[in-house]
Amino acid sequence: MQMNDSQRIPAPKEKVWAALNDPEILKQCIPGCQSLEMSSPTEMTATVVFKVGPVKATFGGKVMLSDLDPPNSYRISGEGSGGVAGFAKGGALVHLESDGPEITVLHYDVDAQIGGKLAQLGARLIDSTARKLAAEFFKSFGEVVGKRVAAGV
Repeated sequence: MQMNDSQRIPAPKEKVWAALNDPEILKQCIPGCQSLEMSSPTEMTATVVFKVGPVKATFGGKVMLSDLDPPNSYRISGEGSGGVAGFAKGGALVHLESDGPEITVLHYDVDAQIGGKLAQLGARLIDSTARKLAAEFFKSFGEVVGKRVAAGV
């Protein structure tokens, strides 16, 4: 499954970049995220509760950052297991573009794979759920970063 989109964020590129590397901000924005901790400057561990149709599972996994080009882009990839529900793995190329001094356009290209019970639900349901979760994350991320900048944080 592949998807791409962009999100306008009312914040300078450097602030958006810092937020993309802040586990507390990411945890607030990832739908269903219960924990997200840095284990190194380029690795995090996460626990996320995920529901697709009738299947609900808790996924534990690792998130890795690579191809870092601060404050312009990076690749974020991860994989997790939800026990009998299956597995999920994938990544995203995230690219930041300034649109003036106080606006950043965040572009993302996502590639994801799933297996197990989740994969049996059908591609249409999986695709729509993945698109919804990605949209929720980036909308929430834009709001959180915008509010932090407005508050002078």
